[in-house]
Amino acid sequence: MSYNYLIDTFAWVEYFRGTKKGEMVRNCVEEEKAITPTIVLAELSDIYERKAIPKWESDLAFIISKTAIANLNQQLAIEAGKIKNEVRKKHKTKFGLADAIILATAIKANAKVVTGDQHFEKLSNVLFL
Repeated sequence: MSYNYLIDTFAWVEYFRGTKKGEMVRNCVEEEKAITPTIVLAELSDIYERKAIPKWESDLAFIISKTAIANLNQQLAIEAGKIKNEVRKKHKTKFGLADAIILATAIKANAKVVTGDQHFEKLSNVLFL
């Protein structure tokens, strides 16, 4: 299935904080053609736990109800490893494996990555907040 947007960790944080950037995310989520990778759920769980944010269960339920959840599989994992190294060579950046998993998921879903993460700023197929 094809999606319009992949909502990354940065974007979800802005959304739940209610910022101006979060308003842009809201517009993407309301189209109901958005996807969230499981790696993003892991990153969000970490943030909520580390910062003792009490609303994790309700925010997670919202994400699950409003976006499709993309699981990491063998094909995506292999592609992510390749993408990580390609992006690092081309853009001379410390593009991480989690970012590569997010990008690989977006490519597979034919979706734009919605983010404000600086690692994605120079990449195509990104809606930069």
